[in-house]
Amino acid sequence: MPKSKVRKKSVYTPPEGVLQARSAEQARHAQPSPRWYVALMVALLLVGLLWIVVYYIAGDDIPFMVSLSAWNFAIGFGLMVAGLVMSMRWR
Repeated sequence: MPKSKVRKKSVYTPPEGVLQARSAEQARHAQPSPRWYVALMVALLLVGLLWIVVYYIAGDDIPFMVSLSAWNFAIGFGLMVAGLVMSMRWR
């Protein structure tokens, strides 16, 4: 059986302006997040979890939680989702 020929691909070299613009943009985005960002992210996750746990355990005894009824789940999960969205942007 004959061997197939190997194609030689030319090496791609991007235009000069593209490399310089992209490297400056990546350097700007690669900076680490400030310390308050991590603290806020963890706080949102924990406050959301704590809100739902308190609603399950003592929701009938707390007047404003009784008036919110099912919105307590939206508040708790909304806080947790905000923390999760922040975790995707954390560096």
